[in-house]
Amino acid sequence: MAKPAQAVKTTAKPQAKDTNTQSVKFIFDKSNYRWFIISIAVVAFGFVLMAGTTNIYSTTKIVIAPIVVLAGYGLVFYAILKKPEEK
Repeated sequence: MAKPAQAVKTTAKPQAKDTNTQSVKFIFDKSNYRWFIISIAVVAFGFVLMAGTTNIYSTTKIVIAPIVVLAGYGLVFYAILKKPEEK
């Protein structure tokens, strides 16, 4: 019969935590998220306008709603490309 292995003893000390930690800097700022939420609301409002009335050829559905949706997409583009403010 084989003998069971003995426990291995280590002499290494646990590593100390690094005290020189830097703060995490996010890509987007609070204002970026605010613009992003506003743009989502504008796009959703544009789609609600598109769903509007039963009249297929209404000016709201054909002209105004697509312009509102495109403006919302433009705001999304702005929200993504806007640089955060330096502190």
